[in-house]
Amino acid sequence: MVKILVAGFKGRMGNTTTKMVLENADFELTGVYDPNASENNLNELSDFKDEDVPAYTKLADIDVNSIDVWIDFTSPASVFENAKFAFLHNISPVIGTTGLTNDQVAELKEIAKKNKVGGLIAPNFGISAVLLMQFAQQAAKYFPDVEIIEMHHDKKLDAPSGTALNTAKLISEVRKQKIQGNPEEKESLIGARGADYEGMRIHSVRLPGYVAHEQVLFGGKGEALTIRQDSFDRISFMSGVAVAAKKIGDYDELLVGLENLL
Repeated sequence: MVKILVAGFKGRMGNTTTKMVLENADFELTGVYDPNASENNLNELSDFKDEDVPAYTKLADIDVNSIDVWIDFTSPASVFENAKFAFLHNISPVIGTTGLTNDQVAELKEIAKKNKVGGLIAPNFGISAVLLMQFAQQAAKYFPDVEIIEMHHDKKLDAPSGTALNTAKLISEVRKQKIQGNPEEKESLIGARGADYEGMRIHSVRLPGYVAHEQVLFGGKGEALTIRQDSFDRISFMSGVAVAAKKIGDYDELLVGLENLL
């Protein structure tokens, strides 16, 4: 069985992931981690009162010899150090936390390569989201005028979302950089046109009741195309997380994007 630690187990995604690992016959939950936790054992939480799993609050205390895969749903402020810790201890990180900079990803790739440890950064673990990104990249070959709207719950810390940013990056690989809209346009309210990524505009919505949603809007002469993806429940991400946890041990490098394992 794959021995797994879930980092960020007190959060909503971490809680859902912890339940998925416990319910999967191919996995063994050997630890959970959260520097802000007060628990010493997972069974101190009412959702997991029958489980005997150590809860760590310090990286130095973690029993690294009992872990194959580190699943990370923490925060942009801590994910880099968590991933580096995992790689340096021959643990494969599966990272769903967004907010890593390009320089940080490049450094993690070097560490993974040096230590010959597989790892995955996935902007989104939903199969529908992965398909949206792939479809959007294909559409951009024919519709270079594009804007992205991503909608998430109001507790999300980063903007734009990792999925929206990765969508824009994939589109930029096939789309020549261009200025969209009226070149003389002026914002009467700063930020009204959204963030600018190589000429594409990205708009972030943060509202209670939402989970994770994205629209990619393409416009052409006399026609338009909209590609939309909706995640209504965090359980939708678990199939992708499970696939990553099962397969990442077969690799010896850091991959970016769940599509690399599908």
